[in-house]
Formats: sequence, C-alpha cells, structure tokens
Amino acid sequence: MSDMAKNLILWLVIAVVLMSVFQSFGTNSGKASGQVDYTTFVRQIGQDQIKEVRFNDREITVTKRDNASYVTYLPVANDPKLLDDLINANVAVEGTPPEEPSLLASIFISWFPMLLLIGVWIFFMRQMQGGGGKGAMSFGKSKARMMSEDQIKTTFADVAGCDEAKEDVKELVDYLRDPSRFQKLGGKIPTGVLMVGPPGTGKTLLAKAIAGEAKVPFFTISGSDFVEMFVGVGASRVRDMFEQAKKAAPCIIFIDEIDAVGRQRGAGVGGGHDEREQTLNQMLVEMDGFEGNEGIIVIAATNRPDVLDPALLRPGRFDRQVVVGLPDVRGREQILKVHMRKVPLDGDVNASLIARGTPGFSGADLANLVNEAALFAARGNKRTVSMVEFELAKDKIMMGAERKSMVMSEDQKESTAYHEAGHAIIGRLVPDHDPVYKVSIIPRGRALGVTMYLPEQDRVSHSREFLESMISSLYGGRLAEELIYGRDKVSTGASNDIERATDIARKMVTQWGFSDKLGPLLYAEDEGEVFLGRSVTQSKHMSDDTAKLIDNEVREIIDRNYARARQILEDNMDIMHAMKDALMKYETIDAGQIDDLMERKAEIRAPKGWADEDDTIKSSAKEAPETEIAPEEPIGDGIDALTKEDDTDTKPQA
Repeated sequence: MSDMAKNLILWLVIAVVLMSVFQSFGTNSGKASGQVDYTTFVRQIGQDQIKEVRFNDREITVTKRDNASYVTYLPVANDPKLLDDLINANVAVEGTPPEEPSLLASIFISWFPMLLLIGVWIFFMRQMQGGGGKGAMSFGKSKARMMSEDQIKTTFADVAGCDEAKEDVKELVDYLRDPSRFQKLGGKIPTGVLMVGPPGTGKTLLAKAIAGEAKVPFFTISGSDFVEMFVGVGASRVRDMFEQAKKAAPCIIFIDEIDAVGRQRGAGVGGGHDEREQTLNQMLVEMDGFEGNEGIIVIAATNRPDVLDPALLRPGRFDRQVVVGLPDVRGREQILKVHMRKVPLDGDVNASLIARGTPGFSGADLANLVNEAALFAARGNKRTVSMVEFELAKDKIMMGAERKSMVMSEDQKESTAYHEAGHAIIGRLVPDHDPVYKVSIIPRGRALGVTMYLPEQDRVSHSREFLESMISSLYGGRLAEELIYGRDKVSTGASNDIERATDIARKMVTQWGFSDKLGPLLYAEDEGEVFLGRSVTQSKHMSDDTAKLIDNEVREIIDRNYARARQILEDNMDIMHAMKDALMKYETIDAGQIDDLMERKAEIRAPKGWADEDDTIKSSAKEAPETEIAPEEPIGDGIDALTKEDDTDTKPQA
C-alpha cells in the first residue's frame, strides 16, 4: 500500500504542474487596471472619451484618450447599436481571434485516453505477477517472511508433550549460539532437519521455539509459495531465499508443508510436473551443492514423509528426521497445563484426569478442548471454567455436537437404547476390552447414539484377545436389535460397526498373522498410489485358493465372535432391559450407573448433572452374580501395533 500511495502522490504532483502550465498559457498578458459598469462606458462614447476598444466575447477592454484603461462587460449577448456608436465616434475597434490550445495541451488531450489504458494495463499486470508495486520482475523474488530475533517470543517453555523432539533439536540451538564449539573438533551441524508427525502435533511451534531460543533471524515460507503461474519462478524464488539467508547468516529457514514441492520426481503415469521438479532440483543444489551454505539451517515440516524424494532425505540435506508424534498421557497433561494458563480455572479442574480421558488427542486437539470448555463457561455466564465444562467439551469433540433439533419417536429411541445397551454390555463382559465410559442415545454428529470406551492407559500394540473382543462388541448393537425385535426388524444402524469389524478381521488374517491356517505371512494387496511413484499395475500376491482360504478365515473369526456376543446378550437380557429403561429416562448414563446396572442393583441413581441427582430408577435386572464370558478357544498375544488409521480405541460406536 505504501508504494501505491507514492505512485498516486507522484501522479497528483504531475497533474498539478500540468494544470499550472495550461493556466499560464491561457492567461492574457495585457490585463486592464479596473472594471467600469456598462452605462458609464456608453456615456463616455457619447462624450468622445474613448480611443480604442477590444472585444473578447462579452468582455470589452477599453482604452481612453488619456491612455487609461478598464474592462466592462456586455449586459446582453449582442448589442448591434454599440458598434454603430463606436464607429460614429471614430473609436478604433478590434476583435480577439478564438484562442487555440497550446501544443502541450493538445498533445495531452489527444494522448490522454491511450495513456490511461496503458496505465491500467500496467497496474493489472503487476498485480497478476504478484509484484504489488515492487517492480515488473518481482514475481521471481522469494516470498519468505523474515522475523528478527526480537519478533519471536516463543521458547521451549511454550512447547510441551514432545520431550524427545526437543532434545533432538536443542543442539541446533547450541550450534547457532556458539558455532566454534562444534567446529574446533571438526564436527558439522546438520544442514537440514525434517520434522515428521501427524497434523497438530506442534512441528511449526517447535521450529519457532528453536529460533526464539537461538536468537537468530527466522525465515518462514510455505512449500506452495514457490510455484507460480510462470515457468521458472519456483527455482528463482529458492535462489533468492538462500541469497537473503546468506546475508543474515547464521539463521534458520523454515519450510512448512515441504511435500508441496518435495514430492518424488518422475511420479505418475504422464511424468512429473516440470515446474515443481525444477524447484526441487534448485532446492537440492542450494542445500548441498557445489557451494556450501555455512550457518544456514533449513527446517522443514511435513506429515507425508513417504512421498518425499529420496535425494531430499540423503545425508547432507535433510539428514536428521525429528519425529513429533502424538503425546502420551504425561505429554497431554503438560500440554493442557500450557493452554490452561490463559483460562481462569475452577478448583476442581484435574488436568491429569482430562489427559487420561483424551487418548489419541494431538496438541491442537487439546488446545481446542480448552477453548471449547471456555466457550461453554462463557455461555453459562460463569467466571471460571470447571470440570463440568471440560467434560462437555470432551464429549462434543469425541462424540460430536448434540443434535437437539432432531426429533426421534419413542420407538426409535427405544431401538437406539437397546442398540447402545448391546454395545455396552458386551464391552463390559469380554476380556481385555477398554472400560465403558459413557452411553448416550442423544443424536451426536451422524450417529443416533454413542457408546464411548475410555482406555485405562495408552495402547501401543493390540493383542489378538483385544481385537476379537472389539469385534464382539461391535456386533453387540445389531444383535441386541435382533434379539428384541427379530431378524426382520433389524435396522441399518450397524453399517459402520460391520465395516469396522470386517476390516479388523481381514487385517488379522492378511497383515498381522493371527490365522493358524495361513500363518505369519503378508497377504495384503499392493495399495501403492500411482501418483506417488509406485507401480502402475498391482501384482497379485496370492493364488485363487489362498484368496478363498482368506475369506473363509475372516468369516470364521466373524462367526466365532458373533456367536460369543449373542450368547452374552442372551445370558444378560435382564441387564439389557434395565439399561434400556435407564437410557430412556436419563438419555445419557455414565460409568457409575453402568457399574450399578451390571451388578444388578435394585435402584439406579441419576447421572451427574441431572436436575435431581437424588432421583433413582428401579432396575428390572434379576440379582445374579456377574459372569465373564471367555472366548471359545485360547487366544494368544500379538506384537504388531495398529496404525492410527486402524485405531478403534477412541471411535464412538454408532
């Protein structure tokens, strides 16, 4: 905007100068000394006092016989008698020729439309090129924003939940503060550091903390800022960025989402993107080419390290990879405490309890949790944020927002209550299953009801026993509907449950080696993406007989756990009816009420937050000892861990 203002001021000055010139050209050199009314002028003609007159439209310049002069004006457009009187009085009469514009004014008037069109064209071209008033070729300049050491306030104290990653990058800070300490022993600091991890884990925050701790200039740019509509712009911007960094060395260059330009070259059916590949080639040369870049540390962040070009990851470039993963229970507690500093808390808030109830949450998710809790407190006109708001925020994030506007009939609510009761009962009675945390028949998100499980601790791997228990609990909702209403009245609400159960069973057979007949072999199909540089055609890793055997093994696992779940529900029909009654009345029941129902207590208390917490409901369950149904055959432990995509610990069951 400052450059545009300068241009506007310049054109304004030019316009004022031109107007002054035009005005000077148009002025008459011989101006009269005064002005006299027309009546006096006519009387002086009769008195023979007028020597000479000059007409200029309605203006009359009069010269008297004593050489005095003045100006008068015709009161009407034309007075033909005046000219006769002047001639009879022997007055010299002169006329003024029509005034022609000056040469400069003529040129300006004739060329003004063309100049205006040229100016508008130049303005739009500079905007399209991203110049912003910085010159016609400025689109080749780097878009990296430089932040001085005084502008960066983030330190390692603001980063929590990734202690190992902080330790890995602390030596970068030591090097930037005192390079000679490393150089005198012949050591060479890594040129590039690649931060890898899921979205929201704090990769960008950690890079800012490095710059804040080292007190050095910090250049930040996104991977997508390099490539423009013009050919060769990306490589030019990379060169310009490193030239700026050399002048400010020692410094840090941070490239966010580097996979935008660092993808594998030559990938895809029709070849690679030439412009992107030129940008990547220039980056490879700048990081470790013929000329070294002493004192420049390049930090990049991505959540897709699998698609990066191998040349980018070799020693000398991004030779150090720092994994910034999802935080564990202790890390989540530290992150919550960092974000809770800005929120007025009530005395009952327990960060460790919230951390235990948020498995799989990233740092961004936890920041959102604290923010949602503060918003809930603000809606209730409270001065502090209590544990109640944190529970509401956690339920909203994990289970979805309540769809209060959705109207369900009593029959639909009853069917949903039986469905969720089936999930909860089997989840409580099968071995090695996460404890049931909450059951609700309030529509949330896309689900009509939700059964939540709360792991007692973070799981890094899953045993065969746990996986089979998950399959059994997933089929609990469908089986409950079938037992109560019959096969013909079963609803489509279990579609997601069936999909997830089938996926777990197939992976148990094809990837995790949990089939005795097929053994510990990989039978999964090649799922490589064509546009990531993988094979265009998928090779078949198995015969038709093996594929049939896989289908049979998957079916056997499903049938075994389906039968086990049916037996559990048939043996505990009274608990299912009682849980349905509690859900129909309270709509949401917590772990304490579920414990009372499973113990077949005569009365079930109201959940926390109910209008009348002393309210109770009579249970229809018959008193009997709780039994735990073991699997039909011995189940061993597995050592393979589920990936995040397959993790079903925190997903609600619909």
